[in-house]
Amino acid sequence: MHHKSILGPLVFVFGCSGDPGTEEPLADSEVAEALSAGVNGEACLHSPFNCKLRANGGNRVEAPGGGQDWAVGPGTVRDGAGGAMIADTNGGSIAVNYGQIRHFAGHTFVMAMSTANGSAGWYPIDAVKAESTLRARIGNVDAKDPGRGKLGCYEIRNSDDERLAAKKVVKDAVGSHERAGDYLPLVRNNGRRYANLAFSAPGDALGAPSVDIYPAGTKFQRVDVPTSSGKPHLTVRLYSLASDGHYTKPDGTMTFVYGYAMGAEGTKRFGWIPLDALTASTGCR
Repeated sequence: MHHKSILGPLVFVFGCSGDPGTEEPLADSEVAEALSAGVNGEACLHSPFNCKLRANGGNRVEAPGGGQDWAVGPGTVRDGAGGAMIADTNGGSIAVNYGQIRHFAGHTFVMAMSTANGSAGWYPIDAVKAESTLRARIGNVDAKDPGRGKLGCYEIRNSDDERLAAKKVVKDAVGSHERAGDYLPLVRNNGRRYANLAFSAPGDALGAPSVDIYPAGTKFQRVDVPTSSGKPHLTVRLYSLASDGHYTKPDGTMTFVYGYAMGAEGTKRFGWIPLDALTASTGCR
């Protein structure tokens, strides 16, 4: 995903952190900040844990010959818990998010966009035709634990709001990009719902790249995270179609929280996810 504005759509809200949806956002101009180094990266906004995957070079890994398309053969696409999502029997090409490489289920995987499942997913790196080149370029970046304690226990919902999904997280976005639905648990080509875990909240040109993907029912442990507002969440303005056919009409907000799901290899996978993708639960580890 490519975000147009470096500042503006992300806003801070004040009030009870347990129910951020009831709070009123500040005007965009009141929260303008400059990019700065943080814990999760060298280019962060509003929180040292809300960052680009890398300060220079973009969030994707450049393929041989330029561009983002890495030619691949057939492979099984898996979710972050290790479950098989779909068998891609045709191969083709994938775009790969920088720094996202993991080993589980007997293989090494990279985070691929737009797989045969109609979603992001973990693709086996040995199915990438220029495997050695990708290994040399991909790097390794993981979101970190703030170490400030746990908040609520949630799980990924088994539903989504179609009206909310159709809104945009970037003002005047065009086409099918920058949808709020990109961060909600949508039904994918295998008939199951999955939600992305993002490295940053959308709307501030950080890219909000997917760093993991999990099926509905996956436990998500929210944790306390520092932000410029002092509240442990970030809230993004949403836009719907105006009368002129552009997504410029302010239409609510979406609140992102930080935390982790358990990865297939038994590690905590940290990132941002909207409260609209979650429902209260128990039993988080």
